[in-house]
Amino acid sequence: MRDIRSIRHSNRLTAFFDLEGPLSPQDNAFEVMGLIDKGHEIFAVISRYDDLLALADFGEVSRAEKPDYEPGDTLALILPFLAVHNLTADDVRSVSRRARLVEGATDLVNILARGGWKVYVISTSYAPHAHHIADQLHISADRVACTSFPAQGYQARLDEAARDLIHRVEGQMLELSPPTDDEGIRSLLDRFYWEELPATKWGDPLTAMQVMGGSRKAEAARRFAAESGVTLADVVAVGDSITDAALLRAVEEEGGLALAFNANTYALPYATAAVASTTLLDLAPLFEAWAEGRRPAVESLCDRLPMADWLAGRELTEEVIERHRAARQAVRGQAAMLG
Repeated sequence: MRDIRSIRHSNRLTAFFDLEGPLSPQDNAFEVMGLIDKGHEIFAVISRYDDLLALADFGEVSRAEKPDYEPGDTLALILPFLAVHNLTADDVRSVSRRARLVEGATDLVNILARGGWKVYVISTSYAPHAHHIADQLHISADRVACTSFPAQGYQARLDEAARDLIHRVEGQMLELSPPTDDEGIRSLLDRFYWEELPATKWGDPLTAMQVMGGSRKAEAARRFAAESGVTLADVVAVGDSITDAALLRAVEEEGGLALAFNANTYALPYATAAVASTTLLDLAPLFEAWAEGRRPAVESLCDRLPMADWLAGRELTEEVIERHRAARQAVRGQAAMLG
């Protein structure tokens, strides 16, 4: 790859990055749940349930009947478990301090900044983590859209009935680990989240916080684009998972550049192009091509770069999926298995 000192300035150059995956390998919520005994196993079951809610209509909790549910609402679904174990925003910050950056992330963001790009983060992550990572990359808080974490008071939503219920369901979820029994997961967690928990003081789990995921990411992108005086046709968006699918699809449909980086099969079908690599710096040539010649220049470049694939209008192959699976595993480790 050429030594690129900066990618040329234009007042229409705007970049949106997902955080967990493209910028930092840590799944912060997964690691915070790891502070609970067997919390990783519990989180994996809830994460699978999130995938099922996001992707398919089923039983009494179809997307049609829960229109406000978005991919990534896992962060709202785990909050009762954080509360019952007295975990707070300080724990989120403590875990975040252990997070590292993806190789090349600092270099790429610096290259874009020197070239006059406006760089934003649109992340499902809890705010203490999102702001910590963004700060390391010198991205200001006003250019970060993420999930607000309640500073205090959410433990007060717990009554004795909720505490007993949550502890009971923890044990039942462990019986479903590893999370391969989709019907068992749906039966248990449909009942827990939409019948039993709302009957306690905790109430509807989705009212505790609004997670920055799914279509809310696309809405945040449109808001940031409008603030920058551009449309989604002018932006580059980088994502990797189910929470980014709506954002990638919106950018692709409006003629921008939706980039999948070490993505899973939830995100790849919605991307314009994809890069599988252990360094984010390998995206730099695509940003440069976009600045110089928009989509035609990027498509031409992808056909020459071994780690890049142009996906728009082409069949998604098993070879591309496997290349991304391997790179995702290499960069993200255990978190690569989550949706």
